[in-house]
This record gives sequence, structure tokens and C-alpha cells, in this order.
Amino acid sequence: MRRPAVIAALFIACLSFGPADEAWAQEDKYADYYYPPVTSEETFSRVMTGGEPADQEVRVNFVTAITKAQLAAPESPRFVIFEKGSESRNLIIVALDDEVFRTVFRARALLAQMTSNMRGTEFFRKQNLHLEGTLYDMLQVMGFTSLVVSDGATWAHRVNFAPEE
Repeated sequence: MRRPAVIAALFIACLSFGPADEAWAQEDKYADYYYPPVTSEETFSRVMTGGEPADQEVRVNFVTAITKAQLAAPESPRFVIFEKGSESRNLIIVALDDEVFRTVFRARALLAQMTSNMRGTEFFRKQNLHLEGTLYDMLQVMGFTSLVVSDGATWAHRVNFAPEE
């Protein structure tokens, strides 16, 4: 019997899947360790600006808050979320069972659900993202440069966030 997972929610705007960039795959030191090689990739280029830019502490606190909520729940977590890289700019979300991210569509649904919970936070209200921002907008404002979501077995999808110009 599967128990429901505690999930912080994120809304994803228009994912378009294409072949993964082979040069990036060669440089991805997290592939084949935390997740399988990237099988699809996209670039999110919309930039919504709000208040002050986020720093590493905001990114780490974001991940810590989600993890604490998962571990405090009576159900076992069904995915892990963590940050890696210089200044904690790479966000990684990996399924812990074979059902939660069995398909990309299920991963998108989880990310969509995470958005609604994030919209209520103080940080996103200050950034004026609480009404219109999507997960991608929120992660970009927090200073993440990429997001990898994976079933932890067969596929991984990478989202690159275009830098502010």
C-alpha cells in the first residue's frame, strides 16, 4: 500500500523536451551518481524581477524547509530535493520509489503542486511572485542556474535558467 507523500508544490510553465546537450552531459558531474544521464533538456528564459536578489542562504533554506517538512510528516518521503554546485545553484529532485516519477507527467504534477505551497512564503511575496510566478520563475529568482528532476532509474530532465540580462 502506498502512503501519500508530503509535497511542497510547484507549477511548471510549458516544458518543451529536446535532446540533451552532449557537451553538458560530459560536464555533468552529478549524472551517474545522483541520477541517470540527462535524457531531455530545456532553457527557461523568462525573467521576472521583484525585490532583492537571493543568495546562497536563501537557496539552502528553501531546500532545508522542504526536507524538514517531509521528514516531520508521518509518511516517508517519496522524493529527495537537494542543492549542489558553486553557491548551491543546482537544484536536484530525485524520486525514491518507482511510482512517484514513473513518468515525466507525474514529475510535472509534483512540481506544479509545489508552486502553490511556495506562493505563500514570505520570500515570494517580497519578490511579488505569489500571484503569477511559476516554479521556474521562483527558482530563477532564487538564483538557481539549473534544475534536474529524475525518476532515479531511467531518465533525467534538466532545466537551464537563462541569466538576467
